[in-house]
Amino acid sequence: MRLPYRSPNLNAYAERFVRSIEDECLSKMIFFGERSLRRATREYAAHYHRERNHQGIGNRLIETDPRANSTSSIVECSQRLGGMLRFYHRRAA
Repeated sequence: MRLPYRSPNLNAYAERFVRSIEDECLSKMIFFGERSLRRATREYAAHYHRERNHQGIGNRLIETDPRANSTSSIVECSQRLGGMLRFYHRRAA
C-alpha cells in the first residue's frame, strides 16, 4: 500500500525497529554474503522480541521467556552474535 506524501508517523513501529536493528546490530558488523546477513537479522529479531526490555510497554518483554519467572538469586549473562547482544536472566532453579 502506498503511503500519503509527507506522512512520517504512519510507519512509526516499523521505522523504530529498522532504526534499532541498524544501530544495535547491522552498523557494527561486516557481512560476507546474504547468509550471514540473514543469520544476524534472525538473531537480532529473537533478541528484540524475547530478551530486550521495551520502554514503550512499561519496560516489559514482548514475548515472555520461561527463564524470566525463576526465583533464583543467581544472575547469568547470555549472549547472541558473539557477545554483541547481551542479556541477563536468573538461573533456573
